Amino acid sequence: MKDKRILFVSSEVVPYLPETELSSTAFNVAKNAHSKGVQTRIFMPRYGVINERRHQLHEVIRLSGMNLVVNDMDMPLIIKVASIPKERMQVYFIDNEEYFKRKAVFTDEDDELFEDNDERAIFFAKGVIETVKKLNWAPDIIHVHGWMASLLPLYLKEFYKEEPLFTESKIITSLYNNPFEGNLDETLADKVKFDGISDDKIATIKTPNFTNILKSAIENSDAIIHGSEEISEELTSFIEGKEIPVLEYQSEDLKESYLNFYADLIAAN
Repeated sequence: MKDKRILFVSSEVVPYLPETELSSTAFNVAKNAHSKGVQTRIFMPRYGVINERRHQLHEVIRLSGMNLVVNDMDMPLIIKVASIPKERMQVYFIDNEEYFKRKAVFTDEDDELFEDNDERAIFFAKGVIETVKKLNWAPDIIHVHGWMASLLPLYLKEFYKEEPLFTESKIITSLYNNPFEGNLDETLADKVKFDGISDDKIATIKTPNFTNILKSAIENSDAIIHGSEEISEELTSFIEGKEIPVLEYQSEDLKESYLNFYADLIAAN
């Protein structure tokens, strides 16, 4: 795997957000890959709860400045970057004043999902892809963690399907047992359809709940990893209907198992 390129896209990463199974796994597998000579890039949203001064985030002017269209609205993309201390690993942050300035991650003070989480997810997916295009950095593997990142596979396979930079990229989605209650905005599918993605490709997210958003990611991924020991029976059954490689939950030697899984997927290309 030395000198291969892996793009890690996660809705949460330590040390920028509190330690969870998701945020820790995303960081640790990236750190291990980096230590083995793999070229890595990590992307996450720049939530308002992230302390920019403490973590030494700074804007990358040459990457910022473009507008992304979300539901027929131009939304400015701001790219910030930081280095994880001692690791020499760069983390890129997708930022926008409207979507990510608030001092919270997914929910408000009443623990209700933000009404625009659907648009935040679209913006994040497009922002990652457009930034990687500007970097002209073609990844061998794109590893997706967390529901906020789970529209990325759909956008890569449909909206950006003619983009040569990702022609050889293999998409892996990790599934975690961290569901949210209720649905995202009911017009999510219409907002995705606005980007020219066909009805049959958005059918899964017509009801935009946690399970269906992950089903969309599974449909558009080349492989799946069980990031949590317990995955819902509905998702497990859905995966069984797909002829794609699956790495079961790894309670021990997680890092090496992931590296071997990456290598096998690349070799099968």
